[in-house]
Amino acid sequence: MLCLLLRKPIIIYLLRRSTLNRDEKSAIVAELNDSFNRAKFAVVADYCGLKVSELQQIRVELRNCDSEIRIAKNTLLKKAAENTGSSLLRDDFSGTTAVVIAYADPVGPAKVVAKFADDHEKFRIRSAFFEGERLDVEKIIALSKLPSKEILLGQMLSVMNAVPTGLVRVLSGVPRTFLYGLQAIKEKKEQAAN
Repeated sequence: MLCLLLRKPIIIYLLRRSTLNRDEKSAIVAELNDSFNRAKFAVVADYCGLKVSELQQIRVELRNCDSEIRIAKNTLLKKAAENTGSSLLRDDFSGTTAVVIAYADPVGPAKVVAKFADDHEKFRIRSAFFEGERLDVEKIIALSKLPSKEILLGQMLSVMNAVPTGLVRVLSGVPRTFLYGLQAIKEKKEQAAN
């Protein structure tokens, strides 16, 4: 059945093999190194005991926020993280390791990872990397509680728009009050003349 789905005997051979040759390993390391270099945010987690369907669920959610989850051997992850910002995470590459890599706004992936860790107790966050700093679990959860970049920009724009609008209202209030005073004087003189 697998042969019918893949239609390539070499892929079946690679799937049945438990070890990779040197070229395959170097290709994986190069790909992971490129991902680590482009990453703005990376989370290391333990996924031991999760089902494939559960991992697929987090993959889909992460794909929606310009990020991905990668699973590889720890030795390959350590080699790939060398000379990148994610090298701070090398000590956490042990056991069953999944790495969530975000290429844009870190808040969205942090929300997805924190929610997934709450929903699945077998998925445990170890640490993260953000802007040259290693983050612990509490900081990742705090980051996940922030509003997204789009919402923050909208809030900032509304505050910036409110300042000139308020200034215009204050400045237009002086002539308006002056005109109301003149109107009252005019009406008072007209009543006195009648």
